[in-house]
Amino acid sequence: EFVNLDNGKNREDSVKDMGAVMDWVEQSPRLDSSRIAVWGGSYGGYMVLAGLVHYSDRLVCGIDMVGISNFVTFLENTSDYRRDLRRVKYGDERDPEMRAFLLSISPLTNAHKIRRPLLIVQGANDPRVPQSEARQIRDKVVENGEEVWYMVAADEGHGFAKKSNVDAYQAALVAFCKKHLLPAAEVNDL
Repeated sequence: EFVNLDNGKNREDSVKDMGAVMDWVEQSPRLDSSRIAVWGGSYGGYMVLAGLVHYSDRLVCGIDMVGISNFVTFLENTSDYRRDLRRVKYGDERDPEMRAFLLSISPLTNAHKIRRPLLIVQGANDPRVPQSEARQIRDKVVENGEEVWYMVAADEGHGFAKKSNVDAYQAALVAFCKKHLLPAAEVNDL
């Protein structure tokens, strides 16, 4: 079944799909392959980080909202009610072989390959993807000398729902994308 194609040790097959999309963008005369960003939340946030690990040479920047940065720490720290369901999808970190695999593909392990600006957005009270996932990737990418914008809402969980936080996030997102995706001439015209 389609939804199971990237389970367990096939996890990075979904990341390869991003490369295929970028190949398609490069072939399309109507699209600008020099201005590709990647945005996602939750598992999509993992995809942002994995995309930056594997395709930093083809991406301009990434926006990670409540994303998984390390499958092992995620599985160890996500809420109890979710853990066993996530282990079926991602793999059981208690198994030494699977643990080694999960660590090997985790963006945190490969953060030295992230060579593009990153906006990280996180709710401090997230029961699904704990704030520690955002902090650890932020710290590692900053340590590697890359630009990171980091936004945490103290009164949010898995994503932003309160209008004031959504507004602040949208403003930061626009500023980040304007800075990194638009040529200087276009920014000056805005």
